[in-house]
Amino acid sequence: MWCLLTCEDSLADLELFAAALFFFTHTQVCVAADYCSNGNTGKEWKKLRPKLEAKFDKDYKIKEAFTSGPSHAMEIAKEAVRNGAHAVVAVGGDGTFNEVVNGFFDDGKPIEPENGGSSTKTALGLIPLGTGSDFARTFGWTKNANEVVNRLLKGQRQRIDVGYAKAEPENSGRYFVNVADVHLSAKAGSIAAHYKRFGNLCYVIGALQAFMGHRNLDMKIRVDDGEWKEAPQTTALFVGNGKYHGGGMKITPNAHPSTRDFEMVTFENFKWFDFLLKMHMLYNGTHTSLKEVCCERVHKVEIKEKLQPNSETTGKVVVQADGEYVGHLPATFTVIPAAVDLIV
Repeated sequence: MWCLLTCEDSLADLELFAAALFFFTHTQVCVAADYCSNGNTGKEWKKLRPKLEAKFDKDYKIKEAFTSGPSHAMEIAKEAVRNGAHAVVAVGGDGTFNEVVNGFFDDGKPIEPENGGSSTKTALGLIPLGTGSDFARTFGWTKNANEVVNRLLKGQRQRIDVGYAKAEPENSGRYFVNVADVHLSAKAGSIAAHYKRFGNLCYVIGALQAFMGHRNLDMKIRVDDGEWKEAPQTTALFVGNGKYHGGGMKITPNAHPSTRDFEMVTFENFKWFDFLLKMHMLYNGTHTSLKEVCCERVHKVEIKEKLQPNSETTGKVVVQADGEYVGHLPATFTVIPAAVDLIV
């Protein structure tokens, strides 16, 4: 079943519709984000929906829910999973997708269907209509309508890993499926959000602005509960479950959500002119050959500032996951192997 819920509907209506999912054995839920992307996501989804409905078997119906603001997609997904939905499909960009992923978990554990719901695990799906759509790039997905319809119709599932990022203050945490990042790139991501009208160029603008007033910092890193090691003059650090970041930069080129580990890439002592001169390498993934770049496979990584005796953390080294703010250092990133079924 796929039902209609628009952004004007109340939360009470949302709960009523979600509860109805339990009564159907073959159910899919589509979450569409309309509060961002200047409304483009909602417009594109309205064009795509009739093509999906024309192809789906009569046992599958569409329940549609337009989000009204930040974190709404997460709440919609939680209700759908609790009520045994066959799949929750995010319509939008990486931010919407990240919210839906977080809706599959509660209290640090995967959500189980209530009242003996569907024995089939709720699958996660994506219709990539956002600005960056970086997660989709790892799987080679495009925004082509026929491709999207065929992929969802086929319904093939693949178990993928999910990352968990935990940071200060108060050990705030967030799940992620693509890339988490620290320091310069995390600042750049928040700046880029103000320039989405320029398309993928917004990430380049964000990075250049982030370099203004930026200072490389000495950090300490511990991998898989081993010894603490120094990472001098760190510019940015990426923990990749997927390959792409920042609108198509192949930042963790050897990562994949099915490998049961992360690829960690650290940039040391980078300057703004290094970013410009070597930008092409970021997009084709050859930057890992640079002497300023360190790469490592990890299952868990802890990161903190290297502090002088009796000094305290600055609280200014930003941590993001899938472009969403998590907090600041110190931070821990952990892989959860084969956590979610993805429609591929």
